[in-house]
Amino acid sequence: MSLKENSKKFAWKWTIKPEYIDEYIEMHLNPWPEVMEEHSKAGIRNYSIFCTGNEFFYCFECDDIEASFDYMAKSETCNKWDKITEKMVEDGYEIGNELDSITFMREVFYLK
Repeated sequence: MSLKENSKKFAWKWTIKPEYIDEYIEMHLNPWPEVMEEHSKAGIRNYSIFCTGNEFFYCFECDDIEASFDYMAKSETCNKWDKITEKMVEDGYEIGNELDSITFMREVFYLK
């Protein structure tokens, strides 16, 4: 990971398969309350997803990325959600091992 030292902000992008765009967007417009709760318990905050076409840009903050992803990897709820969405992502990702499946973007500018 080539992230800005001491940054607590993380970002990456995924390409969603064209045939799943509507379903993927709908899932994120109406997320399961228990998934939202699990992300909060994992220490994830200020999480946003943006898209243009089938390119999706994700950004969030957390204090300990490894601990957050470890918590979610052990969550039955998150694993159920991921089982649905993994087929939608081009090149996929490994459920429970997303941290190794994501290429994080480096923060180069931030205006407070």
